Amino acid sequence: MKKIKYIILCLFLAMALCSCMDDKGKIYYSEDQAKFIMPFGEESDYSDIYVKRVVDGDTLLLANGERVRLIGIDTPEIHESKKLKKDSERSNQDKSTIKKLGMRSFDFTRKLVEGKRVSLEFDAERFDRYKRILAYVYLKDGTFVNAEIVKQGYASLLTIPPNVKYADLFLKLYQEARENKRGLWGKE
Repeated sequence: MKKIKYIILCLFLAMALCSCMDDKGKIYYSEDQAKFIMPFGEESDYSDIYVKRVVDGDTLLLANGERVRLIGIDTPEIHESKKLKKDSERSNQDKSTIKKLGMRSFDFTRKLVEGKRVSLEFDAERFDRYKRILAYVYLKDGTFVNAEIVKQGYASLLTIPPNVKYADLFLKLYQEARENKRGLWGKE
């Protein structure tokens, strides 16, 4: 008996939900009908989207709540993590030094992109294992964000096939930044 009541309740809720939808599948609200607007299965327009916040030097939070991991680059960690420990062991630098470098990268990326509208370009894979969007990001003035971070010396390279579209460009910019002691490669 409980199962039948549950099925009837689900059917009723589904019918009520459908009655609130417009022809585009959105739930809407109007005061005279007391209905709500709610995007339903809609994909964001990644050609013009607002960067709500910079999470760290290579990760952004978009206005729609999605996180974007910048393809091809890697910035030092700013929080305690397994990766920070691994980077410390690999580089023979103490964690506090890495965190300070990470804050410099974070500050650069924040000034470059936070609070601005951007467009995203995708490569072979759309998401990483943490469900972040993998993308190349461009400011509205055409600035290629991933490349600018490398060019100014605030990121190392992180090339993970099959996402290799700009790997050669990033390598060239990285080598120039190191040779010219820009960003993290120069004196503080």
